[in-house]
Amino acid sequence: MTSLTRTLLLLVALPLFLNIATLQVVAQVASAELTVTTDAAGQWLVMENDKPVVQYNYETVPLPEGYLEKLTHGQIYAVARSDYIHPLFDLDGNPVTLDWAMDHAHHRGIYWAWPEVGYKGELADLHALQKVFARPNGRIESRIKDGNLVIQGESLWKWNDEEPIVHETALITVHPLGKEGRKIDLEFRFKGLVEEVTLARRGTEFYGGLNIRMALLDGFQSGAFQEYEGEDAKKGAAWVFGTWKDATGKKMELTVFESADNPDYPGDYIHYPDIQWFQTTFPAKGTRYSLKKDETLVLRFQLWLHEATFDDAAKKEAWKAFHANSF
Repeated sequence: MTSLTRTLLLLVALPLFLNIATLQVVAQVASAELTVTTDAAGQWLVMENDKPVVQYNYETVPLPEGYLEKLTHGQIYAVARSDYIHPLFDLDGNPVTLDWAMDHAHHRGIYWAWPEVGYKGELADLHALQKVFARPNGRIESRIKDGNLVIQGESLWKWNDEEPIVHETALITVHPLGKEGRKIDLEFRFKGLVEEVTLARRGTEFYGGLNIRMALLDGFQSGAFQEYEGEDAKKGAAWVFGTWKDATGKKMELTVFESADNPDYPGDYIHYPDIQWFQTTFPAKGTRYSLKKDETLVLRFQLWLHEATFDDAAKKEAWKAFHANSF
């Protein structure tokens, strides 16, 4: 296949539409520093000043060669996957997320998925890649907005990998590196295509929502902050976070903000420290969210990569800034 290179002038915010099945494209679409590239595999890599920032795996990622043979258990979960973030890179360009884990084959970087997706009285598992899958529909673009680089990709949730039941739009907005670190906004829009689809956590009380599987990082720990308890929780800031030491011994942090306008805000903090996995959940414990035909569920988050030098007061101000500017 002949490769094609396109450069977009940065004087205007022109979107870039691709037929990624046939083109290999390199395009500058943001500030003088931020660039995004995609190749024939259909994965979108954002870079700044020649350092990788984040990759959105839009097209289906096949099993790595020899991976299945190395698994000692859970082979059923070793399934090709798409529509997720991996790698997320630290401020020096080192990957900090994990895909194709040996302990949980379905874990895949940062992914938005539910272990109990209900349709016509049956349950499927988008989290563990069983019976329902997010598949690209071929519409993806990148553009400039307010000096940030935005990737917008559309996928269809397919029941039995055949029948579309949900139309998903994922927006990933990458901010230029600043004094406070790197911020990446996530917005997910889920539109019902059938009479009803339900979303729930495992057993309606454990994991499900925005899932984060970190790499094996030195001294990794995770935690959570919630400003208020009970009914007042909806009025204040809340976040989950993970910390670790980088190769130089510097303490780094990934803080994950959730918009207060998300249904059932704030989500619960779920973590599995033995495998460096943590999340903020959706929906509320003991419930199943009902997505009706033509209705749209919107969930918004922000990933903030930074040195672990900010106290809770500073993080609260950063959460306020995200919430104020995310609509």
